[in-house]
Amino acid sequence: MAAASLRSVNPTLPRTLPSPTRSPPFQSPFLRFAPTSTSFNLKPLVTPPSPFVTRSAAASPQERKTFHGLCYVVGDNIDTDQIIPAEFLTLVPSNPEEYQKLGSHALVGLPASYKDRFVEPGETKTKYSIIIGGENFGCGSSREHAPVCLGAAGAKAVVAQSYARIFFRNSVATGEIYPLDSEVRVCDECSTGDVATVELREGDSVLINHTTGKEYKLKAIGDAGPVIDAGGIFAYARKAGMIPSAAA
Repeated sequence: MAAASLRSVNPTLPRTLPSPTRSPPFQSPFLRFAPTSTSFNLKPLVTPPSPFVTRSAAASPQERKTFHGLCYVVGDNIDTDQIIPAEFLTLVPSNPEEYQKLGSHALVGLPASYKDRFVEPGETKTKYSIIIGGENFGCGSSREHAPVCLGAAGAKAVVAQSYARIFFRNSVATGEIYPLDSEVRVCDECSTGDVATVELREGDSVLINHTTGKEYKLKAIGDAGPVIDAGGIFAYARKAGMIPSAAA
């Protein structure tokens, strides 16, 4: 009696289950064409050289470069709005005339506590070829105009204790300026107007302050150096054969 009641509550399932009903394939109401089974044979836009592009073929090692001139010293957390305010971002760097105008506004957003202007009013070029900064130089927005305006103004290198990563990357990608890391806090030991030389070499780059007589070791720029030497990421890629040359 008890067994019969258990069977009625939990009946034995059949050995084979019916096949589930398949739903029709989903068709979006926003598509105005019938789905197709046609397969596409997609090809890359640019065919790389065969078989691979090697580093030796891409570019030569870091060339020795020397930058000599006056220093312009700033402090910590110099953001991109201080380097080039947003109101000037309508200028197009690929236009030579607007490129010069962009340089004339470089570092114009610095507070009034900076008595010396990086670019004198009415001028498009700076007399300072080396910028010396503290920590987190180039923080803020990701605008590429920041390193471009410094290069357009005539600066060759920035020597800072540390950089915002996006500024460092934009400096390399545009090829406008060399972002160099100092091993010590150079901005506390140099003054605007000091005469200095940056010797950019394969592994032992240095900053020499001729005014104070002190010399500072700079960290190696590594693989970013040949990209900046070439004039930016696209020029480097053309030189390496990764993309066709402009004349092709």
